[in-house]
Amino acid sequence: MPDCTSRPETQDTDGTPRAPLVGARRDDPVRGILLVMLAMAFFSCSDAAAKYLGQTLPPIEIAWMRYASFALLMLPLVLRHGPAVVRTERPVLQIVRGLGMLGSALFFIMAMRTLPMAEAAAISYVSPVFITLLSIVFLREDIGLRRWAAVLFGLAGVLIVIRPGGATFQAAAIFPILSAASWACGIVATRKMTGEQSAATTLIWSALTGLAVLSVLLPFDAVMPDGWQIAVGVFIGVMSTVAQGILVVAYRYGDASVLASYAYIQLIWSSGLGYLVFGAVPDVWTFVGSAVIVASGLYTAHRERIRVRRLAAAE
Repeated sequence: MPDCTSRPETQDTDGTPRAPLVGARRDDPVRGILLVMLAMAFFSCSDAAAKYLGQTLPPIEIAWMRYASFALLMLPLVLRHGPAVVRTERPVLQIVRGLGMLGSALFFIMAMRTLPMAEAAAISYVSPVFITLLSIVFLREDIGLRRWAAVLFGLAGVLIVIRPGGATFQAAAIFPILSAASWACGIVATRKMTGEQSAATTLIWSALTGLAVLSVLLPFDAVMPDGWQIAVGVFIGVMSTVAQGILVVAYRYGDASVLASYAYIQLIWSSGLGYLVFGAVPDVWTFVGSAVIVASGLYTAHRERIRVRRLAAAE
């Protein structure tokens, strides 16, 4: 899933990816689409590895390995640009964002221990619903009837997937919901810093915030990993960080309105890897609920783009 687990680090106001504040823009949407699809494949590989490792290691330890790798991969960026890349005028918001991304990653890893990959990924895509609700409270946005309808539609999709009260219901379904809510908190914090921070600065603060918190928690829930488990943990961090980098490049080649929709291909990658690696076959209701959630997210993104264009025209 799109998280620091499976989602891009820079997002538009509706939670869909937007172009990072780095790099020159080139108009080549086909290349951008292919890169987004490749990034989602890398994210799904990271998720599959986390699910595999979750069978033997605690979630906090898996997340720590991921963030340690993430921080190490950010180190060359700091060395290249110097202390200036870490400076920020909004440290509190950066920490809040980092905590949101950390919660998203940790809760998703917890979900992966029990839930099939496709189901966990589908539920986590309800994040635009939480972003809409938090935007009302913290950003004082006016949400029209159509956006409220999309929110309710997205929640209905989640209920279809998890089917509370049914024979197949699992309590672990709460974890991808909490992951989506945490992600939304991070995105709202990002929106309050829009235009003020480079993507590099935000990435570094996210890496350091997550690593600091997990380092404090690690002694309370850790086992001694063997060499293979460490290798898988590093693989998780490398895959997710490389996916972030691919997305940075992808959004140099096309508009977010064109590319964002292709992030949902992660549901296909997750379903395929879930079947190939773990033998999990999504049931028909998971596909139906996923379609409802995706439709809700796409419509929310569409309405948000209309709102942004209207505001721009009024200026």
